[in-house]
Amino acid sequence: MTAIEGAGGRVPRNHLPILSLAALGIVFGDIGTSPLYTFKAILDMTAKTPDPGTILGVLSLVLWTLFVITTVKYVSFAMRVDNDGEGGILALMSLLGVKKQQRPMIVALGLFGAALIYGDGAITPAISVLSALEGLNMATSAFQPYIVPMAVVILFALFAIQSQGTARIGQAFGPVMFVWFITMALMGISGIVQHPAVLAAIDPRYGLTYLFSHGVSGFLVLGGVFLCVTGAEALYADMGHFGRGPIQLSWFAIVFPSLILNYAGQAALVLGGAPTDGNIFYRLCPQPLLMPLIALATLATIIASQSIITGAFSMTRQAILLGWLPRLQIKQTSSEGYGQIYVGVVNVLLMIVTIGLTISFRKSDNLAAAYGIAVSLTMLMTSALLFIAMRQIWGWSLIAAGSVAAFFLVIDSAFFLANLTKVAQGGYVPLLLAAFVYGLMWIWHRGAAAVTARLHESLMPISDFMAKIQTGDIPRVPGTAVFLTRTTQDTPPVMVWHVKHNRALHEHLFILRVSILPVPRVAPTERIRLNEVAPNFWRAEARYGFMERPQIPELLQASKALGCTVDLNDVTYYVGHETVVSREDKRGLPRWQEALFVAMERNAVHVTDFFSLPSDQVVEIGRQISI
Repeated sequence: MTAIEGAGGRVPRNHLPILSLAALGIVFGDIGTSPLYTFKAILDMTAKTPDPGTILGVLSLVLWTLFVITTVKYVSFAMRVDNDGEGGILALMSLLGVKKQQRPMIVALGLFGAALIYGDGAITPAISVLSALEGLNMATSAFQPYIVPMAVVILFALFAIQSQGTARIGQAFGPVMFVWFITMALMGISGIVQHPAVLAAIDPRYGLTYLFSHGVSGFLVLGGVFLCVTGAEALYADMGHFGRGPIQLSWFAIVFPSLILNYAGQAALVLGGAPTDGNIFYRLCPQPLLMPLIALATLATIIASQSIITGAFSMTRQAILLGWLPRLQIKQTSSEGYGQIYVGVVNVLLMIVTIGLTISFRKSDNLAAAYGIAVSLTMLMTSALLFIAMRQIWGWSLIAAGSVAAFFLVIDSAFFLANLTKVAQGGYVPLLLAAFVYGLMWIWHRGAAAVTARLHESLMPISDFMAKIQTGDIPRVPGTAVFLTRTTQDTPPVMVWHVKHNRALHEHLFILRVSILPVPRVAPTERIRLNEVAPNFWRAEARYGFMERPQIPELLQASKALGCTVDLNDVTYYVGHETVVSREDKRGLPRWQEALFVAMERNAVHVTDFFSLPSDQVVEIGRQISI
C-alpha cells in the first residue's frame, strides 16, 4: 500500500481523504470565514461608488494575495520546514535553536510572533461571529438591537464548554466546513455567471495598476486586502495534527477554489451595480435561503473560533514545556488525541478579552479596522526565521536564500505598513495583548534562569557528599528515594537538605533531571540517559519533547529495565519548593521583575501534578533562593 506524508510520519494513502476532511474543520476555519467581512472591509476603504477598475483591481489583489501568501509561502514553502512534523513559529524557533547556540534574535522573533497570535486570536471569534449574525439585518432590521447580545451569548457558551472537551463536537467540524466551502463556491459561481467580466481580475496587472495609480489610498487598501489571509498561519501551525499532505490536498482541492470563486462572485455583484452597504457576502444568497445560510455561517464561525482557542491552548503548552511560561493546569479532555486539552487560565482570559471587544466595537466593520496588524507582523517574523532556516537547515547560498526571503519580506512588510494605520482605530488592542504576553514570557524565563544559576553556586560533589554520609554515621533506611533537580551535576540541594533535616538516607538513590528538548517528541530509545555514580546511586536525565507530557513513574519502570537497582515497590519522591527572596548584594533581578516572577511562581501548578507523581509518595522540602 502506498503512503503519503501525514501527522507524525507516513500514513496509508487511503487515509488521505479522511485526514483532509478533518483538516477542513480544524485548520481552515479562520481563513474559510474571512469572505464574510473581507471584501466589504476593502470596499469601505475605496470610493463610495467604486468604478470597474477599482473593483477588478482590489479583487485581483485579493486573488494574488491568497496565491502568494497562502499557496506559495505557507502551503508550498514554509510547510517544508518542519520540526519533526510540527509547524508554527514556536516549533520553527525551536528547530533553529537546535542548529544555533547563540540565538537571542531567533528567540525574540519566535516568542513575540507567538505572543502576537494570542492578540489576534482574541479578535477572531468576535469578528467572525458578529459578521455571521449581521446577516440577519439583510432579512429584517428588527434584529439590529439583538446582534451584539446574541454574539455575546454565543461566545460565552463557546468558552464555557471548553472544559468539557470538544472531541465529539470536533467529529462534525470537517463535514460542516465541507458544506460551508461548497456553499461558498456555489454562491460565487452564481455571481460570476451574472457578470463573467469579473474573471479578468485574474490578470495581476489589474491589481498592480490599482495599487500604483491611487497613491497612498491605494497602498492603504492593502490593510483590508490582508484580511483574506489572516488564517494562513494556522495552516503551518496545525501541520503536526494532520501532516503536510492532507492540508495541501484540502487547500488545493476545496478551500482555495472556494475562496477564489466566492470573492469573484462578490466582486461580480458590485460590478453589476449592487449596493455596497450591508454585507455583500449575503447578497449572493437567494432570499428564501438567507436564514439557513446565516445559520450555517454562524456555525462555521463558531468552528473557526474553536480552532483559534484550541490553537492558543496548544501554543501555551509548548511555551510551558520550553520554559517560557510557568506551569499551568492543563486538563486532557480526551484520551483519543493529545491535542484535546483545556487550559483554564488561557480560556478565561481569552473569553474576557473577546467578549469585551465584541461589546466595545459592536460591529464587524469596526473590528476589521483592528484586525490583521498582529498577524501581519507574525508573518513578517516567520519570513525572517524562514531565511535563517534556508541558510542553516537547507544549506542554501546567501544569494538564493536572500532572494526568496526578500520576496516574502517585501510583501509582508507592505501589508504590515498598511496595517499600521489601524493602530489608532483599535489595532493597539492585539499589540498590547502581545506585549503583555511577551513580557510575561521574558520575565519568567529570566527568573527561572536566575534560580537555576543560584542553585549551581553552592553544589557539593557527590564523592564529598557520600564521604560525609559515611563519616557522619548517617543511617541508610530501606527503599528508594527519587530526588528531582534542575542541576546537571554534583549533589542536588534537595538531597543535602533532606539529610540535614531528617538525618537519614535511603539505600537506593535516584537523581532525576527532566529536560524538555526543542523537538516535538523524543524516541523511546532516547528517553532516558542513566549512569551509576556510586553503588546503588543513580543519576538520570529524562528527555521529553515539547509536545509530550512527562510521566515519571513510567520512566522509573524503563530505568529498571536498563539495570537500575531501584525498588519500585517502595519509592519516595523528594521535590524542592523554592521561596524566592531578594539578593542582599543587589546584583539580582530588578524588584519589579522579581515581584512578577514570584507572583507567577506562586500560581504555577505544583511539580507533583506537572510530572504526574503519586501525591501520597511525595515529600516537599522548602528552601529560600535569593535572586
